[in-house]
Amino acid sequence: MSLTSTTNSLETSESANKKLSPATALEVYTGDPNFMASLARGLVVIQAFTPQSPQMTISQLSVRTGLSRAAVRRCLYTLCKLGFAGTDEAQRYSLRPKMLTLANTYTASSTLATAAQSILERMSALLGESFSVATLDGEDIVYIARTSVTRVMSVDLHVGSRLPAFCTSMGRVLLAYLPQDQLEQYLMRATFTQYTPRTMTSADKLRLALRNVRRNGYALCDQEFEVGLRSLAVPVQAPNGRVIATVNISGHAPRMPMLEMQTRYLSHLRAAATELSAFLR
Repeated sequence: MSLTSTTNSLETSESANKKLSPATALEVYTGDPNFMASLARGLVVIQAFTPQSPQMTISQLSVRTGLSRAAVRRCLYTLCKLGFAGTDEAQRYSLRPKMLTLANTYTASSTLATAAQSILERMSALLGESFSVATLDGEDIVYIARTSVTRVMSVDLHVGSRLPAFCTSMGRVLLAYLPQDQLEQYLMRATFTQYTPRTMTSADKLRLALRNVRRNGYALCDQEFEVGLRSLAVPVQAPNGRVIATVNISGHAPRMPMLEMQTRYLSHLRAAATELSAFLR
């Protein structure tokens, strides 16, 4: 390969990375006098930390966020001064427990999250299974309440965890009840990653699956996000009929046949969804 070709390839790669970076998404607000760019950059830095990357250097955060090293350094300086982040001797930064106060503020102020947690705990005590409630945020679902009686996934799920919407039962429910224009926008920007051999990676097939969800009133995903994991979800509706959340049960496929999930647990999920809806009135 020639030097020119190599250079062009690197430029293309760098351009693609920049285009996909979180920092680039902020450019749409350029020129808006009411938009606090510094606050937005700080939130981008916070969201860059993940269970897989709980500690990162300024350089690593710069690459992950698309922000300049100087911008990342200022964000981290502020977060450290306020107690939301810290650094070790190797200059690797991580979030601090004070960050939980932000999540706790949301949980305490959310009627749905508070009600959901108590309902899920009651269901887990009765049925001995793991239950969750989630909402849609961009291309992901976000857990707002969860009970776990056993480890059903390789990742540790908790309140605030995010999973892709297109290949999870809760995500399918939330997508199925989106207005058509919003669904088409989602399908245009979604990345259909092949997580398992069963993962549905076609937008057309997903459209068909979502129509079935609307017709049946529930979504059942069989090992599409993780091999050995099955999940069943139903919608939670607001008084105006809009679906704002979803409640689900998840378990190991070998001990939880698909037919049993529908016959044994579907009625409990629907009862929980109806109870949650009542808190929104």
